[in-house]
Parts: sequence; structure tokens; C-alpha cells
Amino acid sequence: MTAEILFLLIIGIIIFNFIIDKYLDALNAKHYDDPIPTELDDVYDEAEYKKSQSYKKTNYKFGIWSSLFSLILTLGFLLFDGFEFVDTIARSFSDYSIVIALVFFGIIMLGSDLISTPFSYYKTFVIEERFGFNKTTRKTFILDKIKGLIMMAIIGGGILALIIWFYQQTQDLFWLYAWGIVTLFTIFMNMFYSRLVVPLFNKQTPLEAGSLRDKISEYAKSVGFNLDKIFIIDGSKRSTKANAYFSGFGNEKRVTLYDTLVNELNDEEIVAVLAHEVGHYKRKHIIYNLIASIALTGITFFILSIFISNPLLSNALGVETPSFHVGLIAFGLLYSPISELTSLVMNHLSRKFEYQADDYAKHTYAAEPLVTSLKKLSKNSLSNLTPHPSYVLAHYSHPTLLQRVRNLRRTTY
Repeated sequence: MTAEILFLLIIGIIIFNFIIDKYLDALNAKHYDDPIPTELDDVYDEAEYKKSQSYKKTNYKFGIWSSLFSLILTLGFLLFDGFEFVDTIARSFSDYSIVIALVFFGIIMLGSDLISTPFSYYKTFVIEERFGFNKTTRKTFILDKIKGLIMMAIIGGGILALIIWFYQQTQDLFWLYAWGIVTLFTIFMNMFYSRLVVPLFNKQTPLEAGSLRDKISEYAKSVGFNLDKIFIIDGSKRSTKANAYFSGFGNEKRVTLYDTLVNELNDEEIVAVLAHEVGHYKRKHIIYNLIASIALTGITFFILSIFISNPLLSNALGVETPSFHVGLIAFGLLYSPISELTSLVMNHLSRKFEYQADDYAKHTYAAEPLVTSLKKLSKNSLSNLTPHPSYVLAHYSHPTLLQRVRNLRRTTY
């Protein structure tokens, strides 16, 4: 295979992925005006349903234009040797390969962020604002961007530097060391993300003593679950949308409730949501997801190790001097179809886990409070109640609201 053929293959993959993605979006959009299923006819009134339809259509149109812009920019960058241009700039800073790689990716990431920021700004301050979701100030928006870039530079740059160093030292075996680094980092972040990273962006406060905490403690005790770390996060500083999540394991396990969720739901519904999160822990979903993620990372690094030394990867992107960092970009583009397939598998697994967590909440607490909470949260976020099955298969990590309601109300043992 020549560099020219590999280049055409990369272009073909990018265009194919775009076409498939837009086709699924169009299929989904055709169902925006479908009648609401009987089980969900109490989610929206007529005015609210029209608002949800308008929100979905607005996002759909915005998604078409933003992704089309991204496609044209990516193809233009490839066709006009953008990677060669950036690589030349990076090499003007140093002769040391790790420094060159860090400068190269720094330019790529910063440029990408600068280009995407106007779209992110429009999404936040025009679309989300228009439909009453946005609570983010421009100051918070800018600070979030700066903090994100700094974290990317420190953490991402550090991991990349280590991986390249191991590649230089071990060549074919570098993937084992790279896998080990990423595995340790993944486990560390699973353990301490809420304690170390979240405070950089949000304020977390322990749930105060009162009826809600008493009910949560009573439920946790009834299922033999030691839960003393329950936090409220100020999600309302950015959006009216609500959420809750479980993080960590061992002594670091904790439940985080958005203040918007606490304000939106009653105590029984909050405990039901919490029971769902406990179900994830009891069914070991966090561990299974962690193992699956680590295994996929290892497979990816192994495949990368087979091809990364081939100069065709760099040459396919128009870069004359072969390097690890340019090869990594080419590999990522070529690997994207496999990533799409693994994403389908992971989404299927995630939906299965959601059913199991719902069942756990149903059998250890109650089904109806979880049903009403899910309906309220869907209404709060103007969710699509009638998505196309193919779109769900490709993009949904959770079952649809209709599927979850039917499952929760299904009579079992």
C-alpha cells in the first residue's frame, strides 16, 4: 500500500463516518413530530411538547451546520498539508522528539479549541439561553475553557511525554508500558475525580441533616450499603438540567446529586434515583465498565504498536519526516471505524446495565417514584420521547424513557 492510497482511505473513512452520522440524525429527526406514547402522555402538555419539538429541531439544524463546517475544515487541513505545516513549526522549537510532539499536539489542540469555541458559545448563549436552560455566565464559560486547556496541557501532555519516552526506550513493547500508564491514570481518576477535579469547576457540599438524608440513610441501611458521602453539586451555576452520579469505590465511593435535581424532585423520587445508582454499585457495573475500558485501551495500544513505526502513516498525512506523533494522528483516523463498532458494544452494555439498575431500584425500593422522577427529568431537559431505534442503537447509553417506564412497570417475581 502506498501513502497515496492510505491518504484516500483516510479521506474515505472521514466522509463515510459523516454520511452515516448525518443519515442517523435525519432518521431521528423524522420522528420528532410523532405522537407521544400513551405511557408518556403526562410528561408534556401541548405547549411544552411544542417547545421540546422546537428545541430538538433547532439542535438538529445546528448540528448539521457545525458538523459540516468541521468536515470541510478537516478535509481542507488534510488536502493542503496542514499537518506538515504544524509539524514544521513544532520542529523549529526543538530537535528533541518529545518536545516536538508536545508542541505539535499543543498547536493542534489549541487551534481546534479556538475554532470550536464560537460554536460552543452559540450553543450555550443562544440555543440553551433561548430555551431557558443556560445559567452559565460569560466569565464562567471563559474560566472553564482556560481550566480545561491547562488540565489538558498538564495531564495530557504528561501522559503523552511518558508514552513517547517508553516508545523510544522499548519500541515494540512500548504498548505495555503505555497501557500500564493509562490504566493507572484511569483507576486513579475513577477513585479521586470527584475529590480532585470536580472542585476546580463546581462547589460540592455534603447533604445536610434532615428528612432527605434520613430517608437516604434508611434506604442504604436496608440494602446493606455503607453510604456516608452524599454531596450536592451546584450544577445550577451552568444549567437548569438535572443529574446524579455515583463515583469511586471502596472508601472513596460517593453519590453526587445536582442541586437542580434536589429542587426538581421530591424526597421519594430522589431516594429512587439514589437506589438506581446504588444498583449500579451492587451489580458491579462500575468495575465491569472499568475493566472493559482498560481492556479496550490495551487492545488499541497493541494494534497501534504494530503500525506506529511504519512511515506510511506519517507520509499519508503529507508529512515527510516520519514521527510517532504524526503517526498517532493517522492511526486515530484509520482506527475510527473500529472505535465506532466498540462504541456500539459499549452502549449496548451500558443500556443493559441501566435496566439492571432500574430493576434493583424497583425491587429494593419502589418502581413508581423512579418512573415519575425519570419523567420529570425528561421534561426538565426537553428530551426526545420518540427517537428512532437506529439512532438509539448507535448513540444512546441509556434505554429510552418509554423502554425504562415499561420495564419498571413490568410485573415480575
